Amino acid sequence: MSRNAESTAFRSALEVIRAVEPRVADAIGAELTDQRESLKLIASENYASPATLLAMGNWFSDKYAEGTVGRRFYAGCQNVDTVEALAAEHARELFGAAHAYVQPHSGIDANLVAFWAVLADRVESPALKKAQVRQVNDLTEADWFALRRELGNQRMLGMSLDAGGHLTHGFRPNISGKMFDQRSYGTDPATGLIDYDRVAEAAREFEPLILVGGYSAYPRKVNFRILREIADSVGATFMVDMAHFAGLVAGKVFTGDFDPVPHAHIVTTTTHKSLRGPRGGMVLCQPELADQVDRGCPMVLGGPLPHVMAAKAVALAEARRPDFADYAQRIVDNAQALADGLLRRGATLVTGGTDNHLVLIDVSGYGLTGRQAEQALLDSGIVTNRNSVPQDPNGAWYTSGIRIGTPALTTRGLGTAEMDQTAELIHTVLTQTTAGANADGTPSKAKYTLDADLADKVSRQAADLLAPHPLYPAVDLT
Repeated sequence: MSRNAESTAFRSALEVIRAVEPRVADAIGAELTDQRESLKLIASENYASPATLLAMGNWFSDKYAEGTVGRRFYAGCQNVDTVEALAAEHARELFGAAHAYVQPHSGIDANLVAFWAVLADRVESPALKKAQVRQVNDLTEADWFALRRELGNQRMLGMSLDAGGHLTHGFRPNISGKMFDQRSYGTDPATGLIDYDRVAEAAREFEPLILVGGYSAYPRKVNFRILREIADSVGATFMVDMAHFAGLVAGKVFTGDFDPVPHAHIVTTTTHKSLRGPRGGMVLCQPELADQVDRGCPMVLGGPLPHVMAAKAVALAEARRPDFADYAQRIVDNAQALADGLLRRGATLVTGGTDNHLVLIDVSGYGLTGRQAEQALLDSGIVTNRNSVPQDPNGAWYTSGIRIGTPALTTRGLGTAEMDQTAELIHTVLTQTTAGANADGTPSKAKYTLDADLADKVSRQAADLLAPHPLYPAVDLT
């Protein structure tokens, strides 16, 4: 696509929107400006390509398409079939998966599809067998009662939230924690690393139906071969949530024991984050689970979003290009350079570094909570998010950590030298921020003090760092 074409496409779209609701057009333009001017270090965010973004704004949005390719509950879905089949094909080829389901609207939806697919595949009961061969509406109330008893109280073993797991891995306020009798495995208190012997011990004691691997804030590789062996030893289904690091798998940075696809029975992911696609989810699985996974709609999901599936097809096609592997490797190189820069300046990092795309800073060494550090950095043009650290004394709301990641800045073209400068900016802000107090004089976990002139100076330095690497350089909205 030419630079002219990209500018024309987005400018024209905003003109059409402005004619109906100018405030929405203004907000869209402002978001591009904000993203261009900020150091985006949120590990779960990235920048989708113009082609991916444009694939979402079209007439596919107008179609209902419940069902799967060739088996829809609505007529006129032949074009939806085309884009869904293309997205699934690209996913299978990219990840070496036997089956791909590209309908989930988000990572949480993908996990729910996986959970229910495993339950339906693994739990044996007369009621469930009826559900598999009869229409759901034909089940009697007695059938439903038996089915609920069989599906309830199944066991899940997943990584704890403070150790880096995700809330959908059995965290109590989430639906996964209500669906399953759940237990968590943590990390070694001394190293912050997964202790596979302890995971095996927990699995033998708890005997879960599902063993979950994957994370949202664990800065190291995971050995999925060992976790599969643990799952097999207790007869568990092994599920991996690779939402955060899917781009590193796609780019062949994680291979062998560290590639979850050959080892897991079922794998879920988002399609944004390090994969650099549209906001959405996806499920990859072994053939024996394919039929259950394909029942995701209407089992768990509402109607598929054909316009987003079209964008997934575009993004997955991009990820199959040779330059994506180079991009994925640069993500890790940048994360390690950022970690090294912070360590040299005295920061405390969970596990002492990183093997992947993210770095987890324990900001208690700066005398701050995660919430205070997050806001002070935002005041200074650096966008991060607060995150728990292992055995976090401040809990999941205030936290003691800041999670940062490199997928977005790597997309912009920043390299290892700029990562060291970024480490300097972060360290400067955190060392110059002081915790505040409540009105009664007690220490506050939210209030802080940061000199406004310093924040402005760091914001200008961040802008200077970004200037040689413009975001969407072909898009001019003026």
